[in-house]
Amino acid sequence: VQLVESGGGLVQPGGSLRLSCAVSGFTVDASFMRWFRQAPGKDLEWVSSIAVGGNTAYTDSVKGRFTISRDTAKNTLDLQMNNLKTEDTAVYYCASPSQRGQGTQVTVSS
Repeated sequence: VQLVESGGGLVQPGGSLRLSCAVSGFTVDASFMRWFRQAPGKDLEWVSSIAVGGNTAYTDSVKGRFTISRDTAKNTLDLQMNNLKTEDTAVYYCASPSQRGQGTQVTVSS
């Protein structure tokens, strides 16, 4: 089982990024999947989740800006992030119930 995040980078406030988590060892649509983030000096924070049935949930601070989805053809978990703010700066992790990836850095700065 392996989770590998990609798509992070440096973006200006108001910009967009799309994170992707490549899943191996199981099918992404057969597991409850989540995105977390950890900003410098802060605790790990839950960002979004998608259930096996497709129901999604978001922390209040990203509602209306972030969209979680699954690509079953590629077996990836994705996070589309729009209208990014400086407070979104963090390392973003995807997670299954039993494992977390290594993370990808997102930096929002002018």
